[in-house]
This record gives sequence, C-alpha cells and structure tokens, in this order.
Amino acid sequence: MSYLRFDKTLTTNLQESLPKEILRTNKSGAYSCSSIVDCNTRKYHGLLVVPVPELDDSNHVLLSSLDETVIQHGAQFNLGLHKYQGNVYSPNGHKYVREFSWDKLPTTLYRVGGVILKKEKVFQHFENRILIRYTLVDAHSATTLRLRPFLAFRSVGECTHENSIASREYHEVDNGIKTRMYPGYPELIMQCSKKTEFVFEPNWYRGIEYQKEQELGYDYSEDLYVPGYFELSIEKGESVVFAAGVNELKSEELASIFDYEYNVHVPRTDFQSCLVNAAHQFHYEKDGENYIIAGYPWFKCRARDMFVSLPGLTLAIDEVEYYERAMVTAEKAIREFIDKGTTSIKIYEMEKPDVLLWAVWCIQQYASLVSVEAAAKKYGDLVDKIVRYIKAGGHSNLFLNDNGLLSTDGHEHAVTWMNSEVNGRPVVPRSGYIVEINALWYNALMFNAELLTAVGRASDAVEFTQLADITGPSFKQVFVNHHGYLLDYVDGGYISWSVRPNMLIASSLEYSPLSTPERKRIFDICTKELLTPKGIRSLSPKSGGYNPIYEGGQAQRDAAYHQGTVWPWLSGFYLETCLRVYKRSALSWVDRHFVGLEEEMNYHCIGTLPELFDGNPPFHGRGALSFAMNVAAVLRVNKVLEKFYNY
Repeated sequence: MSYLRFDKTLTTNLQESLPKEILRTNKSGAYSCSSIVDCNTRKYHGLLVVPVPELDDSNHVLLSSLDETVIQHGAQFNLGLHKYQGNVYSPNGHKYVREFSWDKLPTTLYRVGGVILKKEKVFQHFENRILIRYTLVDAHSATTLRLRPFLAFRSVGECTHENSIASREYHEVDNGIKTRMYPGYPELIMQCSKKTEFVFEPNWYRGIEYQKEQELGYDYSEDLYVPGYFELSIEKGESVVFAAGVNELKSEELASIFDYEYNVHVPRTDFQSCLVNAAHQFHYEKDGENYIIAGYPWFKCRARDMFVSLPGLTLAIDEVEYYERAMVTAEKAIREFIDKGTTSIKIYEMEKPDVLLWAVWCIQQYASLVSVEAAAKKYGDLVDKIVRYIKAGGHSNLFLNDNGLLSTDGHEHAVTWMNSEVNGRPVVPRSGYIVEINALWYNALMFNAELLTAVGRASDAVEFTQLADITGPSFKQVFVNHHGYLLDYVDGGYISWSVRPNMLIASSLEYSPLSTPERKRIFDICTKELLTPKGIRSLSPKSGGYNPIYEGGQAQRDAAYHQGTVWPWLSGFYLETCLRVYKRSALSWVDRHFVGLEEEMNYHCIGTLPELFDGNPPFHGRGALSFAMNVAAVLRVNKVLEKFYNY
C-alpha cells in the first residue's frame, strides 16, 4: 500500500480532499500544481505553469486544467471538477474517484460503471511539459476518451476574463494542435500518443472561482478559454499519453518519455523519501547556473533561504555535487556583491545584512558533513573575503563596534528573516544589536580562523580569534539576561525582552559564546514557551503582541507572520541545541519531535512541508505550499542523528 494514499471516502468529500494539494516541478522554474481531485483552488494552480522571461519575472499559467470525459454507448461521464459562483461544483467528477495515491507519480483511479480508468501525471525534468498517461484498466464495451483543455495564458498573480483580444487561431501538429492566446507568450502544444481528432468548439467558461484566493481577500473569479476537445478511442489494457508543452515532439516519442520519467522518480515510501523528493523540487537550473527556490508556488531564489536550506537539501542526503554546483553560482553572486555592491546573478536580497553570515554558516555545514580540509580548499578564500569585508565595514548596513559586536539599522526596512512589513514599515523593527547576527558573527570569526589554520595560515588566524575574544564576552554582556534567556535585540536604550526563537541559533552553533549551562537554560525556556508539535513558535504566548493565527487579509496576515506562528525550520536549531547539551541521551527526544511533522505528509501539499503553521491548536498549515528551509531542516537533523547513531 502506498505511503500517500486516499480512498474514495476522502476523495468524494470535498471538505477533506480540496485542501490536499500536489506539486511537481521540473528544476527549471516551471511547475504543475492542483488539488488531489484536480479542482484548482488557487490562481497559482495549473497543469502547466511556466516562466515567460520575455514578458516578466513571473510564472504564467498556460494550461489551467484538463477535463476528461468517458463515453460509452453515447453516454458521457465528465470527470472534471470546477467551483463556480454560489458554491456550485460542476461537473462533479470527483464522485467517480475511487483512489488517489502517490508512489512514484500522482495516480488517480476512476470508476464509471464498468469502466476503470487510471490517470498518472509526470512533469518532465528540465522541459516545460506535463505528460498524463491514461490507462483503461477495465471496460466491457467500446470506450471513447474526450479531453477538454482549459487555457489561461496569464500571470499567476492575476485572473483572466473573457475578452475579444484572445486569439482563437490554432494549427494542427502531429496528433494534436498548437495555439497561443496572446502575443509574447510561447505556443502551447498539445499532443496525444495515438491518432486523435480535435474538434474546434471555442467557448469561455465563466465565473470559475478559487477558494483559497477568496479566503485571503484576493481576486478569486476568472473565465477560462476552451478551444475545443480531443477525442480518441481507447481499448481495455491500452495506455494513451497526453502532453502539453512549449515545443513539439513526435507523438510516438511520448510514451517512451513518460516511461523514462517514471523510472527516474524516487518512490515516496516513508517520511524521509517524501522529504528527499521535496528537496529535489527546489532545484532550479538556468543558463548554466544552479539555484535553490525558496518555496512554491510564489517564491524565487532568495539569498538567505538558499544558504539556510542548501546543506539540508543536498549534503544531508549525500548529494554533495549539487551543493558544490549551487555554491559556484552563489560564490559568483557573493563576490560580485562584495566588489560592486550589486550582483547580476538571479539570487535576490543579497544585500540583507545577515546574508553573508548565513553563507559562512552554510560553508561550515560543508566542513562538518564533508571535511574541514575540503571546505578550506574550496571555500576558505571566500569565507576569509566575507569576514574581512564585514570587519572592514564594507557592508552598508553592518557596523563593527569597539565591543566586537555588529549593529544594523532595521527601523525603516526589515533586515532579518523576520521580514514582514505593514504599510512599508517592519512589524518588528529589529535593529541595533540583533542576537542571531552577532552569534553568527562570532561563529564566522572562529570558523574563518579554523579554515586559515587548516591551510597552514595559523598566524593569519590570530587576527580573528583575538576579535572573537572581544566579541564573545560582549555578546554575553549584551544579550544574556537574569531570566536565563537571550534578549532578541538591543537598540540603544530599547531592549527587546520578547521570548523568541532567534536565541536558538546562538545556542546551536558549533562556535557559540555561550557555555553549556547557558545553552541548557535557553533550551529549557524554548521548550516551555515556544515548542509545538509542528515546530518552534516565533514568539512566546507570554510575550506582548502574541498573534498566532495566520489568516485574514494581507495586512492582518503580515501582522501575525512572526508574532507567534510556527516555523519548522527553527526546529533544526532547537534540536541541535538539545544534542549539544544532552548528547546521546537526547536521541529519543529528538526522534519523537518529528512525529507531528510526519503526519503533515498527508495534509496541505502532500509529501512536503508548508511555510508555517498557526501557533495555537489545531496548528493549521499556512503560507507557501512547500518551503525549502523547512524541508531542509528536517533532513539536516536526520543527518545529524545518523552521525550520532553511527558514532
């Protein structure tokens, strides 16, 4: 039985099935996403969603959905499902679903009378092409399959409506057609693996609604264009492949392409294999460069997210090669930024003051999981360049003070991962001395000294250990308070007493200015006030401003974004702190921590982890469908556990 499997009692219950989503990516920026019953609930959903760089920096929905109709003895059974105004669902194809499962591929099994039809979907790697294989498992009489494509040709951030500008023109290709609704877009090429008839029957389907967008206060209704339908006969035991992409293939190649993609996919058989599959979905390769997408469906490659995520998404699953390829791209961006203040590489937010410190941490994970010697050889010069750049005051928003600590100005714009803003101002204006920035700074100084020593430059390392000797005591003097935890930030005369998880970053680092008893006190208070079954809260319920429910309009959600919501990626630092304090005696505690996250494989976007959760029960998943830092954190901790168990 599949690890991810839902029978008809769930799939026919829309209240249960619609919130469960599936995501496939092609490692080139495109994706395919919908609910498990193929009813789109977001404007970001679509069978084929691709970047169109000729238009903008956004993704665009070309093929929104595909309605299948089974025809026997002249009777038509439409398997599609759409939501229309008035909470009307039509044509209610979900009532024919007997099972949805996801082992290698998302697979839906339909039963219509004596007909059993299996549908499998695969998104081709590095090609903007979705392939769907239909297999007629059983039938007692002649069967016809009709496929009706719903076209959007619009940005994921917009809704489209019936208009006279959209082109109805199409041209025949090998067993299919190609069409383009608007200039500037690529042609959408739809083909079948066997002879098919295309019937031109243009119509607009009006008032299709997206429930998730309605809940969030966005435009949620649109009209979709259907140019007609494909019709073909299918016999018992026969498989037919439908493909939609941006370039034409020979129709006889479709079946072999589908088989190849099927064979290279890793089955989802348990929690770990689901996360490994999810990790691969964040890979993004373009123009010879390698990136990590921060999350789907709306994030791009963000510098901080990339450096926090990269070790877990690669090194932790023994994929050192992709780490090194991604770091080639990242190193170009870092060096350009240090030398010029900007970068041509498509890694966004490189200018944030904590980003370079996270880059050093990222390289430190390579040293830990590969070797210090390899890290020193490959990245030692880069780490030294970063640390010297910061030390010399090269960054426009990092200031080294006489006490060895770094200060930054976060009054006007958010400068850390807590980056929500309302009306253009930070919800939490973290400024001055910020706890994780200075913990990462101390760690960077010591790690740079370690790498310099590893390549025989011990005399050069002294400069940084001496500065660390100043920074460490200053860190404790500024941040450690008499309640036993760390202040979140200190901005002149203002002291943030809020209990937040950022202190866990300080307590988890290999080089930390904190003693073991101090780490233990931090771990204890975070366990009491921040720990939930889904991860670590961004703010204690006992602190002022606690706002744990991430719902409502944009401003309301932004105000709650870091005010008590749960972020699973912070669990990595929590559990590393636990292992540093309690060593092997903590292994069973760490293992049990992931029980609450494993059950999320069957909720939200199945097989992966969402961006965040509400901070109060029942801890609903919120935000992006799949979030790189969360997946990476669990994989990284699993790797740390593996090292402990094998020690």
